Amino acid sequence: MSERGCFLNVERSLTGKRWEERLADSRQALALSQQLGLPEIIGRVLAARGVDQDDAARFLNPTLRAYLPDPSAFQDMDRAAARLLRAIEGGEKIAVFGDYDVDGATSSAVLARFFAALGIELQIYIPDRLSEGYGPNAPALKRLKAAGVDLVITVDCGITAFDALAEAAAAGLEVIVVDHHAAEPRLPAAAAVVNTNRLDDVSGQGPLAAVGGAFLVTVALNRALRDAGWYTRNGRREPDLLQWLDLVALGTVCDVVPLTGLNRALVAQGLKVMAARRNAGLVALSDVSRIDEKPGTYHAGFLLGPRVNAGGRVGEAPLGARLLTCDDPGEASEIAARLDGYNAERKQIELQVLDQAIRQVEETGPGRGLVVAASEGWHAGVIGIVASRLKERFNRPALVVALEGGVGKGSARSVPGVDLGAAVIAARQEGLLINGGGHPMAAGLTVAQEHLNELTAFLDARLARRLAEIDYQPSLGIDGALKPRGATLELLADLERCGPFGVGNVQPRFALPAVRVSKASVVGENHVRCFLGDAKGSGGGSLKAIAFRALDSDLGPALLQTAGLPLHVAGRLQIDRWGGREGVQFIIEDAAPVSGGG
Repeated sequence: MSERGCFLNVERSLTGKRWEERLADSRQALALSQQLGLPEIIGRVLAARGVDQDDAARFLNPTLRAYLPDPSAFQDMDRAAARLLRAIEGGEKIAVFGDYDVDGATSSAVLARFFAALGIELQIYIPDRLSEGYGPNAPALKRLKAAGVDLVITVDCGITAFDALAEAAAAGLEVIVVDHHAAEPRLPAAAAVVNTNRLDDVSGQGPLAAVGGAFLVTVALNRALRDAGWYTRNGRREPDLLQWLDLVALGTVCDVVPLTGLNRALVAQGLKVMAARRNAGLVALSDVSRIDEKPGTYHAGFLLGPRVNAGGRVGEAPLGARLLTCDDPGEASEIAARLDGYNAERKQIELQVLDQAIRQVEETGPGRGLVVAASEGWHAGVIGIVASRLKERFNRPALVVALEGGVGKGSARSVPGVDLGAAVIAARQEGLLINGGGHPMAAGLTVAQEHLNELTAFLDARLARRLAEIDYQPSLGIDGALKPRGATLELLADLERCGPFGVGNVQPRFALPAVRVSKASVVGENHVRCFLGDAKGSGGGSLKAIAFRALDSDLGPALLQTAGLPLHVAGRLQIDRWGGREGVQFIIEDAAPVSGGG
């Protein structure tokens, strides 16, 4: 059980969570607010995220100058830059082999745009999710070799592709691996392996998205080219690497790596570049997504990212990378429209698979450590999203498997404190998987159908032990309490300075104690819209609010049927521009009765 204080005495909310106070020491919050001249609640937000007085100014202004490390600090970075320099000077043909998700597409695009600035064409190869599966495969690598490619850079994949890279080496094809997935003591056969998740990493940077690693490769290579006099000899100017930070921000946000340190600086500066609308592909994608405001992590993660992903999920895998490397507005608009269509198709498929998966779990019951759903006929492109939904619904790690031809393609999502990637690697080492790997919070795998039951038993037992070790209880972190009248545009502006928000720098969440719900109604299929006011009638009007997917739990019915009784409500503040006027809206994530639950 967490030692954090139970906020408003809510031990079990309407969604089954314990409300926990994020801040451990209120004295640090007060000191920060006084030092910075900001409201105390902003001090609470900063202190709860580990910001101290020495780092506060840098945190509120996350520049690359302050956070960008020397690329040489990363294992094999200098080897990678030297090998690429030799390839460029020798006129070798280079290709990038990228994953089919947003991180893979953005990583491929960053490298392709850098090489284009050098006047060198970089071939991009994105494998098909269904016919080729995840990561480098020997047939594709051999085809690249047969087509004259001398050197391949894998991005967002390759760290555990031992067999495929060994076959590539035997065929005379050299490979540089730029990845961020969990590594084993053994590394694949490669000219260089750049990965902050290497067990021997000493950079101290922590987990980067693959696109962050790819960007650092361009920094290191740019320096190597400069030191070698390549730019002078070839009459070229050094490219401005910062112009591609919009791609770095998109990939970093969508791959859900911690937005701390370097990652946070990359995203903060990248969103500024994105707002300048210089990338034709991102402009077209923003337009088709109907983004008409300054882009933030929400737009990147929930509007742009899913559309880039849609090509790899249900459509044409290379489309995302093609869009992000496109400079022709007309072609970009056409590709963006196709991705938008694929995204709509993905949503329909996802809903169907999710409904079947939920019914399957409810009939069989979740395991002690793992929720599992598997079936023939499920589209492998949506199982990751469905696994996330099952994790949220059942409050434990979830695995969803699409079966076809005696083989299962699986995607899994975890809960805080449970390293799913390590569990999947352990299962592969036990001989239970054809392939598999991932991060602490997410993993992918391929399993023979005959071994599926044995695999799920292995993972369930291992994860159940871990859940017991940490005495896991679903929780909701709370930064502080607000009255409805305290939710102002001025407070939102101060909160924005603490962003960008994501994993590791989570969106501030507040509790509105003992509020009355009025004018509650269902909107869309399962959302609830309402207004929140002070139950004690102390004035200040009411706060517009909405609870998304609320009818999937007890939250929705409670908001609709409060019978005038007060509720503690928890959620996030968001700007509301409905009708052309700016206001504040409260995004309800949870609630608890005042009597009995709080």
